[in-house]
Amino acid sequence: TVYPEKIKKLHILAHNLWWSWNDAAVELFANINPALWVESQHNPVRMLAELNYDELNALADDEEFIASLDQVYEQLLTAKEKTSGSSHPSVAYFSMEYGLHDSLKTYSGGLGVLAGDYLKEASDSGHDITAVGLLYRYGYFTQQISVNGQQVPVLTPQKFSHMPLQPVRDDHGEWITIVLALPGRNMVAKVWLVEVGKIKLYLLDTDIDENVSHDRNVTHQLYGGDLENRFKQELLLGVGGIRLLNKLGIQPDIYHCNEGHAAFINFERIRYYIEKHRLSFDEALSVVRSTSLFTTHTPVPAGHDRFPEDMLRAYIRHYPERMHIDWDRFIGLGRIDPQNSEEKFSMSVLAIRCSREVNGVSKIHEKVSRKMFAPMYEGYFEEEISIGHVTNGVHYPTWCNTLWKSIHKEYLGEGFEDNHHNHEYWQRIEEIPDSLIWETRNQLRTDLIRFIKAGLTGDMTHRQESPKHIVKVIETLDPNALTIGFARRFATYKRATLLFSNEERLAAIVNNPERPVQLIFSGKAHPKDMAGQELIKQIIVFSRKPEFTGKIVFLEDYDMTTAAMLVQSCDVWLNTPTRPMEASGTSGEKAAMNGVLNLSVLDGWWAEGYIRDGGWALPEEKVFENQELQDQLDAETIYNILEDQIAAIFYDRNNDEIPVEWVKRIKNSFKEIAPKYTMKRMLNDYNTKYYQPLEKYATKLKAENFKVARSLTGWMNHVSMHWNTIEVVKLRIPDSTKRPLNIGEVFSASVELKMSGITHEDIGIELVFGQKTEDIVESIKNITPLKIEEIHEAEDAAAAEDED
Repeated sequence: TVYPEKIKKLHILAHNLWWSWNDAAVELFANINPALWVESQHNPVRMLAELNYDELNALADDEEFIASLDQVYEQLLTAKEKTSGSSHPSVAYFSMEYGLHDSLKTYSGGLGVLAGDYLKEASDSGHDITAVGLLYRYGYFTQQISVNGQQVPVLTPQKFSHMPLQPVRDDHGEWITIVLALPGRNMVAKVWLVEVGKIKLYLLDTDIDENVSHDRNVTHQLYGGDLENRFKQELLLGVGGIRLLNKLGIQPDIYHCNEGHAAFINFERIRYYIEKHRLSFDEALSVVRSTSLFTTHTPVPAGHDRFPEDMLRAYIRHYPERMHIDWDRFIGLGRIDPQNSEEKFSMSVLAIRCSREVNGVSKIHEKVSRKMFAPMYEGYFEEEISIGHVTNGVHYPTWCNTLWKSIHKEYLGEGFEDNHHNHEYWQRIEEIPDSLIWETRNQLRTDLIRFIKAGLTGDMTHRQESPKHIVKVIETLDPNALTIGFARRFATYKRATLLFSNEERLAAIVNNPERPVQLIFSGKAHPKDMAGQELIKQIIVFSRKPEFTGKIVFLEDYDMTTAAMLVQSCDVWLNTPTRPMEASGTSGEKAAMNGVLNLSVLDGWWAEGYIRDGGWALPEEKVFENQELQDQLDAETIYNILEDQIAAIFYDRNNDEIPVEWVKRIKNSFKEIAPKYTMKRMLNDYNTKYYQPLEKYATKLKAENFKVARSLTGWMNHVSMHWNTIEVVKLRIPDSTKRPLNIGEVFSASVELKMSGITHEDIGIELVFGQKTEDIVESIKNITPLKIEEIHEAEDAAAAEDED
């Protein structure tokens, strides 16, 4: 497209995703051609490409439009120049997926959307972050539902010219590429740039002529293909990503691995330090660990990628030689038990072994992760394992509806836009009139029902539902009825059909003439997850029953647009995971930012976020070991809460038709929950808990040509060599089996050791207090370091004579 001079800024704006969370920029694009804006699915790159020359000239001659364009463009320039200060280390962020906007389909679900929110907030906060990912020709997949309720995955190629992509070129104008050596050939990847405010996201693309067909397929589909293709994707992201940064001259302080998919960054980084700085393997590993953070999102072992040894031999058998280690040590880096030749190579284990810091994404997930990886830490109690947590957050400007943002701006005070995480601002919610809060909620619910009706009409017509049924569904959907949303990835542990366990009870609830309820479902199951797809089919089947027609609906092709409509506009957000398998969950956090109340199991983020009179909760602990019985109990509990509390409060109106108690709970949720789960808070947590300490430690290791790293590695090897020579001579501790110790009691304890080759300065001794049941220590209550004194053999003999 050739733009008139006055509106060339439009091209720059459209190719920076900053516009997507800036309301003024969205309004600017929408006003160019409202019908085309909708038709292009709110994609300014696509919309501008479809404008003709006369329309572009008309924009250039519109002084009012030019004034708005200049104003928005200046805001973009200001955003790109924002800095956070020297206290924030530079970070390289690696993720297999990024959910930024539906015009860039590089995500499948929560993991990607979290990564996208992270980049947006990094830009808003002025952090120095460089992101690396892959560009997928077909994205994830488009979901269609067949006439019998079966999920049908459809692969539609993305038109790169309609996406906010820019080729990355060198000083000579050549497209930058990176090369990976594969068996008998090279795999080449082009590099694309996506601008996210001030943040640069680099995406690697192998679907180019230089590659053979099966290497072009590597970046065809997110999580697509067989296990070998998955391996090549992760090799490209990790090894290729590091080579890209080196080629661009980007040298970050910290490397943040978002899930284990990118763990191969560690192999390439170790190789680099060995070849570039002449470090030994152990020295290089020490330096790599000092700058590495690994965030795990998966609460079950099966969710962590594992590859057979033969696959590593086929593709990266040359790496051990480059790293100056043998094959057994190399392959052992990805095994919980390095000596177990039957164990597959785990990407998460590799990431942990190569990271100084590891974190889960909620308090409960921290405990789950410690338990999962406990076999890696032989001799340690779970409480001692160095896995922490940063509870996930969400990007306020992206997920908060414009109506609420306008109200917040008016009532919460100047400075709120940069302080979404500050509780003090949110306390002013009390100043907002109940009538305005309820009016806003009604407006959003009305908008949602209009959106649902439009989507369902198209979806049901496409799959050839009967016209009579379509009309009945559309007529039954009620913009004034209590609306409950359930939308997420359809994995079985999320129990999407939990409410269907008592069909008669559910029918009575949704069809109550005085207090009607409607349930909105949406979500995708992985194409290979047949059980998850069966859950979708069950919902479709239920939605067609006469008693549930228009009361239970399923929206096809869950994406960020649908997600935003649901989390902003439902009255209640429902989440029913099997305990404790919800690592964090963020959809409920988005709902809380829009006055939507949560009803969830106390798992993931809700275990931390729940407050009385700010939502509803099912207990954290399981009552029954039998999951089927637990499901029945949870379903009955939800039925009771829906009838006796939620519906009762929602429909209890005063003389002005305002549900006063409901609005009170909305205000409580805004005040006490929303500020805790912003991406601003999450980014601050990562910076203070991990980025800054890592940078401080790494700086020491790297100083004076890695002097400390070399010394530390030498000491560690020396101690490891002599560790088995330590002999416990005497152990004096109170015998709690004879007499339990009382809190506050003073007692003495000592350990006498005999050592050879190491000294008392090389060791530490701790006294551990734990809760013991029979012969098992269930939890640690306290760890107390003991004072260490050196006693030479001659002194020890003299002391023995005196004692005699």
